[in-house]
Amino acid sequence: MLKTILVALDSSDLSEEVIQTLRELQLQPATKIILSNVIPPRSPDLEIEADRPGLVEEPYRQIEKQLQAYQADLPCQSELEIVTGDPAEEIIRLANIYQADLIVLGSRGLTGMNRILQGSVSSQVVADAPCSVLVVKPR
Repeated sequence: MLKTILVALDSSDLSEEVIQTLRELQLQPATKIILSNVIPPRSPDLEIEADRPGLVEEPYRQIEKQLQAYQADLPCQSELEIVTGDPAEEIIRLANIYQADLIVLGSRGLTGMNRILQGSVSSQVVADAPCSVLVVKPR
C-alpha cells in the first residue's frame, strides 16, 4: 500500500494532467498526499523594489491558492509544500523528509538541444529518487 505520495506540480498545464493521473490511482483513505511546488531561485541580477515587497509574495500566494484547490478535491489527508531551490533537488529532498513511497510528476517531453540546455527535472528525479517515480507525459 502507498502510505505517502509526493506530487510535484508547477504552474504549467501539465499539472492538471498530473492531478488527473493521481485521481486515477486507487488511493486509500490512509494515504497521505504531499502537494508540492518548487519555485526556482531568483536570479541574483533581479532587483526588487524596496517599496513593493508584495511583488515577492504574489507568486507564492497564487501557487498556494492553486495547490489548495487541488487539495480540496483529494479523498485523503494531504499537506502543501512550497519551497524554493533547484526543482529536482528539492523534490528528492521532500521525498526523503516525508519518506514517500511514490513521487508523481510531469515531464515536459523536451528532446534534443532543449533537453540539454534546460535539463530534465523528471530524468534527474527518476535517477536519484529514494522511491518509485510515476512520470506523467503530456497527452
